[in-house]
Amino acid sequence: MFKNTYQDKKVLVTGHTGFKGSWLTAWLLKLGAKVVGISKDIPSQPSMFEELGLAQKITDYREDVRDSRRIKAIFEVEKPDFVFHLAAQPIVSTSYSDPLDTFSSNVMGTANVLDALRFLQNPCTAIIITSDKCYDNVEWVWGYKETDGLGGKDIYSGSKGAAEIVFRSYLFSFFQKHPFVRLATARAGNVIGGGDWAKDRIVPDCMKAWNEGKAVEIRSPQATRPWQHVLEPLSGYLNLGMELAENQELHGESFNFGPKAEYSHTVKTLLEDLSHFWHFESVEQAYQITGNIPFHEAGLLKLNCDKALFHFRWLPTLDYEQLIDFTSTWYYAFYKEKVQMWDFTSKQIQTYEELATQKQIRWTA
Repeated sequence: MFKNTYQDKKVLVTGHTGFKGSWLTAWLLKLGAKVVGISKDIPSQPSMFEELGLAQKITDYREDVRDSRRIKAIFEVEKPDFVFHLAAQPIVSTSYSDPLDTFSSNVMGTANVLDALRFLQNPCTAIIITSDKCYDNVEWVWGYKETDGLGGKDIYSGSKGAAEIVFRSYLFSFFQKHPFVRLATARAGNVIGGGDWAKDRIVPDCMKAWNEGKAVEIRSPQATRPWQHVLEPLSGYLNLGMELAENQELHGESFNFGPKAEYSHTVKTLLEDLSHFWHFESVEQAYQITGNIPFHEAGLLKLNCDKALFHFRWLPTLDYEQLIDFTSTWYYAFYKEKVQMWDFTSKQIQTYEELATQKQIRWTA
């Protein structure tokens, strides 16, 4: 997989205790990487990071990416071959209650990682992960391209757009002729999958409620999202890291990673499909609509991923039914079957790799 690019390489992941970070750490371990993680805390209870026992499998730093001195010191000591920067304040509702924390985490945190990278004296490939929310969303029906305008009508979106601007300014100020470091940004959104327990997210809210035999409350049942399983963008990030390490021409570029257009479904449809795995007598028992929308939420946001397809033939692997299956079975196994979640998660990653191989997706080589 990935041409064994990550085998025996030191890979530093910021935000490794979060949802996406835990999945990425687990996959990198399967790929034979030596993982170094930087996170300020365990962001939720339960925690996928703790359920998988990842602290015992990696080098685990508990530091805040806003502490520039400590981040620079860790980079200097560890001398990573690859960096995946995921650490961020990821919750839209929190951005309204604590906007300054959101900006400091998402903007200054990114700046601190970039600043640490510019002092490295060893070859390093770094992928800075932002979000599809970095685009100025005018809710048109076609997907946003990497050349479309950045923006943000809310704090969270603004912080992600600003992180991209920080990346560009560091790129042109310090990394145009850097002898060791190559950089790119990656943008994805609407990611679901097992192990997410963040607050005010539709799938975690569902699973917590359904485990207690309750209906989940939903605000915007007709909001449409291009849902994708967490392994899809992670395959894109790993693919980009591999290609960037080999190809100087990709230095400084940005790439979208999203599902096919036909995978866009309303929140209501997603919940009804997920609920089938929880044996409700009827879908009406699974949710109730509150109509309470305390903050602005985009109605539609899609990505155009032609650039990733053109440069390294990246494509999503799972169809919509497989996305639903992967997500619901993980939570059902955790809550109802009490299985060893490291083994279950590793098996899902293996199944994902096998499905990608069957489709002859290029990164499986």
